[in-house]
Amino acid sequence: MTNTTVLLSVATAAPAHVIDQDQAAEYAVDLFGGKVFREHHIRSLFANTGIRTRRAVRPIEWYGVPHPWEERNAVYLDEAERLWLEAAREALRRADVDPKDVGAVVTVSSTGIATPSLEARAGPVLGLSPEAMRTPVFGLGCGGGVTGLSIAARLAEARPGSVVLLVVVELCTLSMRPDEPSKMNVVATALFGDGAAAAVLRAGGEDEGPRIGATGEHLWPETLDIMGWRVDPAGFGVVLDARLPDFVRKRFADGSAGFLKGAGLELADVDRFVCHPGGAKVLPAIEASLGIEQGALDSEREVLSEFGNMSAPTVLFVLDRVLAAQSAAKAAARRLVMAALGPGFTATFVALEA
Repeated sequence: MTNTTVLLSVATAAPAHVIDQDQAAEYAVDLFGGKVFREHHIRSLFANTGIRTRRAVRPIEWYGVPHPWEERNAVYLDEAERLWLEAAREALRRADVDPKDVGAVVTVSSTGIATPSLEARAGPVLGLSPEAMRTPVFGLGCGGGVTGLSIAARLAEARPGSVVLLVVVELCTLSMRPDEPSKMNVVATALFGDGAAAAVLRAGGEDEGPRIGATGEHLWPETLDIMGWRVDPAGFGVVLDARLPDFVRKRFADGSAGFLKGAGLELADVDRFVCHPGGAKVLPAIEASLGIEQGALDSEREVLSEFGNMSAPTVLFVLDRVLAAQSAAKAAARRLVMAALGPGFTATFVALEA
């Protein structure tokens, strides 16, 4: 059956606090220097991330002292709701859709605990109908932007004519642990930022825009320790294996080839991959694995440089930039394939067709 779901709009939102990467490196030296890395190693680590600036829900000084889990989650509830609303409002405005006409809403977030969930908190403020179907999703990590779009598309296809709103919000900086001088924590401190993105979809109509094509996932067995959260009395702590870029270089092609085959596509049928930019070492690993030109993922590098790794919403920041560039050039790609890697260890894919 042909999927008739159309992506009506994409929008993004980021906190006001801008963290300069050089300044962040000096903070990290003060916090961790000599405990796990030498000072020059920390500066080199931060300089080689491909990141110039990141956005955060608190000024940089706030992250220099430990905060208990209750306080960090309270910040998550306030700031995630605010970013949820900002991204959702802009996506609905771009799609020319009234909030009361949204029939279903999907919220993807894994960096805090919200029960009631974020859309239950923010929906009435936005003006959503009390009858709107709600689907909160937790645990997808960096793969959540692509998987969330896939879930939203399936909901739209099941409810022809009904508008589906997807909102993805992550506050990764709240997982930074100044009390934990570990290599994993220092790397996370160098990479992560905060942000949100939203998309509006509808199926079964005459809407113009990219159509959602094939969707798929690939999970590699025995890879649970590559990426995720661990939980201790202080709350979330990041799990991030240093072998990740090498794993992507060697194994990502397995997942992408399986997706393309299942979708009846060849690599040559894809005009552009739109990828989650996990880090400066991950992007060339993806390019090498796919056999595409090194540096081809230019919008990914731009987003990484400006915002850092925001986990799930980052790939939607890239998509927004790619679609805007195509619109300005009046040259829409015949087929895009969105791809992201997340806990599991999982690759997730969505094809967008003109």
